[in-house]
Amino acid sequence: MTPINSRSEIDRVEAAVLAALDRFAYPEASRFAIRLALEEGLVNAFLHGHRGLPPEEPVEVSFRVGPSSATISISDQGPGYNPGSVPDPTAEENIELPSGRGLMLIRSFMSEVRHEKNGACLIMRYDRPPPDAA
Repeated sequence: MTPINSRSEIDRVEAAVLAALDRFAYPEASRFAIRLALEEGLVNAFLHGHRGLPPEEPVEVSFRVGPSSATISISDQGPGYNPGSVPDPTAEENIELPSGRGLMLIRSFMSEVRHEKNGACLIMRYDRPPPDAA
């Protein structure tokens, strides 16, 4: 896993993921979906998972890209959370709440999203669409 705790390290990890997607010629729509999910997952880890922790505490990221799927894992050092407790941001009573949209986007764009370590580890998989679907 790659530890990150600065914008330049986040940019480096994103560039590495995009380069791996390029090696397998993922279509632009797939690259957009994966990059957005990665960015949202990282924002959530730093904003929520690391709330109150020292700035030098790293978030750890690992990824694996193959010809048919890409998997990304983001682990923070926080206490975790219950993903089921995040309110649906599209529900009328939650429309004006500032939370939950990142997780909603991740779930919308990725093929599988799961949480481990009591919610402190996000694992997401993107299944590449067949060539005729792109």
